[in-house]
Amino acid sequence: MMNLFSSRSPATKLLLMIMLQFIAIHETMASKSYHIDPLTRGFHSIPLNKSNLVLQRPYNVPENERYSFIDGVQKLWVLKSDKPHSPTSRTSPRTEIRIHGYDYSSDVWQFEGYFYVPHGTKGVSIMQVFGAAKHATTLMLIVNENGALTYYRTNIVIVPHVYDKWFKLNVIHDVEKTRVRVYINDRLKYEAPGRGGKSHYFKYGVYSNRDASSCMESRWKKVGIFRK
Repeated sequence: MMNLFSSRSPATKLLLMIMLQFIAIHETMASKSYHIDPLTRGFHSIPLNKSNLVLQRPYNVPENERYSFIDGVQKLWVLKSDKPHSPTSRTSPRTEIRIHGYDYSSDVWQFEGYFYVPHGTKGVSIMQVFGAAKHATTLMLIVNENGALTYYRTNIVIVPHVYDKWFKLNVIHDVEKTRVRVYINDRLKYEAPGRGGKSHYFKYGVYSNRDASSCMESRWKKVGIFRK
């Protein structure tokens, strides 16, 4: 291999070293820019801290019996026989994170996260866009009895086989255009109409639905919120 520095003057060697360092820095920056997430390009990242992640769980059960956070992974589970999240609630059992402090009524908002559903979990919503005009929600993603992830309890399949794998999920809600787009691993899987409503927020975890398994669980990591 040719030695660029042999028989060169000290000044020339210094110039060559500076040029090589410049090229290395440029290639590094280009590599990083190449890996910018195309779905979040043009959005502003919203800071999330512990106060923004409000845990809703059966009111009579300690937090550590339905939720854990280890090595960057949130694990949320609930039993079909559990109580609701408050003594006065008549809703189904849940262990969910409710994004607090970022309720929205305009603009375009995006939820991003990686999720994992263990085999056997069924009859449960794992992610919601809460708020609608004539309904409680604008979007629910449900694991059905066949282990598929569906749009509500319909035949619209988002992921045919959801068990025991990590998936990247992006949900983009355009309030003005009343449109919700669902992406799995950066691919558009479904575009749904909005359902109106004056206020919305994101939720993820497990919320018991019809034909639920005795225990329901989902795991999450790298959850983020974006706006434009």
